[in-house]
Amino acid sequence: MEYRQLGQSNIKVSVLCLGTMTWGEQNTQDEAFAQLDMAIGYGVNFIDCAELYPVPPKAETYGYTETILGHWLKARANRDDLIIATKAASRAEWLPYIRDGQLRSNKKHLEQALNESLQRLQTDYIDLYQLHWPERKTNFFGELGYRYDPADDYTSFEETLSVLADFVNQGKVRHIGVSNETPWGIMRFLAAAENLDLPRMVSIQNPYSLLNRTFEIGNAEVAIREQVGLLAYSPLGFGVLSGKYLNLQKPAAARLTLFDRFTRYTNPTGIEATQRYVNLARQHQLDPAQMALAFVTQQDFLTANIIGATNLQQLESNLKSIELTLSEQVLSDIEQIHQQIPNPCP
Repeated sequence: MEYRQLGQSNIKVSVLCLGTMTWGEQNTQDEAFAQLDMAIGYGVNFIDCAELYPVPPKAETYGYTETILGHWLKARANRDDLIIATKAASRAEWLPYIRDGQLRSNKKHLEQALNESLQRLQTDYIDLYQLHWPERKTNFFGELGYRYDPADDYTSFEETLSVLADFVNQGKVRHIGVSNETPWGIMRFLAAAENLDLPRMVSIQNPYSLLNRTFEIGNAEVAIREQVGLLAYSPLGFGVLSGKYLNLQKPAAARLTLFDRFTRYTNPTGIEATQRYVNLARQHQLDPAQMALAFVTQQDFLTANIIGATNLQQLESNLKSIELTLSEQVLSDIEQIHQQIPNPCP
């Protein structure tokens, strides 16, 4: 396993991070425990979850992923050996069951979110506490273009950062990060940290894959120059880049088979690009999923690549992607496809 520095902190995290969003929906607690044990055996020390999980989110399962992870941490008694990350939900009309649907990134809401996460995780501290998405209206979750709303109101960056700084001072949080954020947003947080002498964001968790390289357009330079590295989610585009959904296949128990709401990576252009990437992998005698993961892992702006799976066979294959270094020829061939079909699934 390879380990990389988490921002300007003194923490090193495994370049493969174990994602957890299926636990409590597609995976039972026993299956989650088996995934955790396998990942740790491969050298993974970084686990990412969120108060919102599992996905798709619903009131009946809210918080259950953190609960499962908390049970495992207690059973294995290895909390201090691991880097645990979680996320606080932000404003969303579609989540009426979380804090009465009035989610804000202010003291009241973030304190409640943090304390409940700590309770579910059965821990006294969280290594990386992240804002799951911006409170303000901006382009994230598949919306490529920004549309300005003059009536938009949101908690100021300074107020939110001050609340997060209090968590750090209390010892409840070690480091802080953002997710689904824009270049403007991360730079505003960094400016507030410098001006007010408050903790800096150490990471940005955004989507990044062969089907969605929009992170490169503005955030990549910020990630490198400001040492706020990417934690890449959906590196396989919900499993699409494995090729298992091509030719209208619907594998049993697969996410896109079970939940037709997930259409972000299955538009016609995305399917065309996927077919070309899968063909390229096979041309070079590579596993398509491992090639897609290795491409993400090799990026200079990446801190960690968040992998997930619903069974141990998938997970082991994803973990073994760390052994693959893509050749210059493969990278050149990938770039050619990207130039012809750029970012089909933003």
